[in-house]
Amino acid sequence: MATATELKRLQMLIWVLIFGGLLALVLGLSVRRFEAPLGWLLVTGGAVLAAVGAALIFLRAKMGQPSAEQPQNKE
Repeated sequence: MATATELKRLQMLIWVLIFGGLLALVLGLSVRRFEAPLGWLLVTGGAVLAAVGAALIFLRAKMGQPSAEQPQNKE
């Protein structure tokens, strides 16, 4: 079971991948008109990043709720 901190990091990574990938995809579509190889590289890379982010959403859904962190007793 994952802790709340690990889940927050995973959620942050998911959104960075999705939005970064979509930004690269759109940038690639605009660059493709003038520099085709670079444009296609950006489109492909952006699509892959967005797809990885979307796949991580399903992984996060299967992880469930965060486990309660146990305080350490120092006796």
